[in-house]
Amino acid sequence: MDIKPTGGKIWSLGLQHVLAMYAGAILVPLLVGRALNLTAEQLSYLVAIDLLTCGIATMLQAWKNKYLGIGLPVMLGSSFVAITPMIGIGNQYGLNAIYGAIIAAGLFVFLFAGFFGKIIRLFPPVVTGTVVTVIGLSLIPTGIRNMAGGANSPEFGSLTNFLLSFGVLALILIINRFFTGFMRSLSVLIGIVAGTVVAFMIGKVNFSSVSEASWFHLPQLFMFGMPEFKIAPILTMIIVCMVIVVESTGVFLALGKVCDQKLTPQDMTRGYRTEGLAIVLGGMFNAFPYNTFAQNVGLVELSRVKTRNVIVAAASILIVLGLVPKIAALATVIPAAVLGGATVVLFGMVVASGIRMLTEVDFKEQRNLLVVACSISLGIGATVVPELFAGLPSALRIIVSDGTITGSLSAIFLNLFFNLSLKWKRPATIPAQVEPIKQHG
Repeated sequence: MDIKPTGGKIWSLGLQHVLAMYAGAILVPLLVGRALNLTAEQLSYLVAIDLLTCGIATMLQAWKNKYLGIGLPVMLGSSFVAITPMIGIGNQYGLNAIYGAIIAAGLFVFLFAGFFGKIIRLFPPVVTGTVVTVIGLSLIPTGIRNMAGGANSPEFGSLTNFLLSFGVLALILIINRFFTGFMRSLSVLIGIVAGTVVAFMIGKVNFSSVSEASWFHLPQLFMFGMPEFKIAPILTMIIVCMVIVVESTGVFLALGKVCDQKLTPQDMTRGYRTEGLAIVLGGMFNAFPYNTFAQNVGLVELSRVKTRNVIVAAASILIVLGLVPKIAALATVIPAAVLGGATVVLFGMVVASGIRMLTEVDFKEQRNLLVVACSISLGIGATVVPELFAGLPSALRIIVSDGTITGSLSAIFLNLFFNLSLKWKRPATIPAQVEPIKQHG
């Protein structure tokens, strides 16, 4: 039986949604900010503005009208897909090029939202499963480096970092083994908090950034300077946002099933358009590209609460948190080793989700095996050996040297190549293969 909460229960359930997605929401700004060597003050701002724009984006998606909002109880957060491309763009073109690319890509999604319902057929399970798997595999090295203490840490690989990171990992696994329901959904957040407490007890946590942070701060447009619009970063981010749209489509469909709501193409278009607007806002306020968080779908199914007012309450809580830099600064004191223990689980779950999608693929078809094999090989190869593309012009290098983008493009184009070639060359002689082609094309 579905539950319709009232009064204080709405806010408590909204807080539950915030807690379920909080760890994932703060990880992206922390990983990107540290990789780009931002100061503690800049990192605190990045976390705060990320929480604020998460709240605004969620509110927009819940506010269903003629043009915006899918009208489902969805939570939006910063996408893991964008981590390595943002770091790559930042290192090669600078911080402002990241935000120019995010704004341009968000406008692309917003303006072409109506076409994504048609384009989405180019992303069958063989493509989406491969893309999600490559995303997870490309992110795992970042998690492992953090487990050792962070790439530039003087204590990289120390016994202390090893024990901290594996302690967090062990706690997360123990909670998932012996607890169920909401407690299990908070396992990553509990692991991060417990690991940070232990790190504080052994002198590995510095709270100076928290004491220096203000209690209230209004968001500021272009905090890090005016955005720069450069073609290679923009193309890279558009591809990233296409992948985000594919991810969100799966979440929309899953949540529609949970809520017994049959989604129309118009519903999907409003959902895509809202995500495009959220991505533009992320670029304007120096935040991130946003997508619909899958972990909150499980919480909706678990709680049986399917009303949007709970999501509005959760969005309001995120907005308030984003206006208080001192709370955001608490996230910046988390040691890299603690983050590493948690991110290995999260990034590994991304890989597992991709593998689960691939179980829907007919691997008796040789073309599907080739799509997956080549795409994963090229995606991981580009992550591990980016020097492969050193001889290319810089505009191309920024696109193909990122494993996520290389793997995604490979999966999309190889799927089109095999399916279109089969349709074009032998449509009359192999009628039995027409239906599988439609399913995978």
